[in-house]
Amino acid sequence: MIDGRELAIDLARPADLALELDFAGPQPRHFGAPRAASRPLEVPGFRGSVAAGASCNCEVLTLIPHCNGTHTESAGHLTHERLDAWRVVPAGLVPAVLLSVTPEPPGAEGTEPAPQPADRLITRAAIERAWPRELPFAPRAVVIRTLPNTPDKRARDYTGTTPPYLSREAAAALVMREVLHLVVDVPSIDREHDEGRLTAHRLFFGLPRGAAHLAAAARPAATVTELAFIPGQLADGAYLLELQVPALSGDAVPSRPLLYPLAGRAA
Repeated sequence: MIDGRELAIDLARPADLALELDFAGPQPRHFGAPRAASRPLEVPGFRGSVAAGASCNCEVLTLIPHCNGTHTESAGHLTHERLDAWRVVPAGLVPAVLLSVTPEPPGAEGTEPAPQPADRLITRAAIERAWPRELPFAPRAVVIRTLPNTPDKRARDYTGTTPPYLSREAAAALVMREVLHLVVDVPSIDREHDEGRLTAHRLFFGLPRGAAHLAAAARPAATVTELAFIPGQLADGAYLLELQVPALSGDAVPSRPLLYPLAGRAA
């Protein structure tokens, strides 16, 4: 029951929005970060590889959540005080809407610092155009799929590029709609190199310009999930969202967003 309406979903058939992180193959990567890696644990008398003669496999994983795949972050990304992302992620299902938008050249909307002419923005106007006229509930989460939605997004190296990002107006519009959880298929909701402004992050977390203390965040329960991948066969519209994350400390953790179609909608 959401907003006074009964909704039916099939819990066995979610759509997985997480990028696979293949330690031995092509990987998504951002901001010049090294590849995520795995290696067998080695301690005196044991090397964690069955192929090397051990009784079992035991791997050491090295990754940077912000740069090596789908991840969910909290307001702690911008504050002195720690705020573990997994403690903020909501338990259970969240009413959500999936929107497909085409990033646009800078124009009536912008951010800080001012976008460059070649930049492409996820704008408030594009979000409003894509927003369905009727929904069965007020969404608390928004999933944004950027177009074109090509398969190479699954293992794209964004280093040295300027992927699309949110305009200031787009971030403010989501806050006005009381959206608490945002899922995007780009590496960051802000420009890769933005002089440390993080304008969209600050607006979404309710953190004033220059503030660096968690107490100043008006929306500490908000989360941002980046570097997701939204399969093309999913139709825009209403869903229920589940954010699966491990109980690892840190302002960002690897995550697995799942979208559940409402009864009668194709997955």
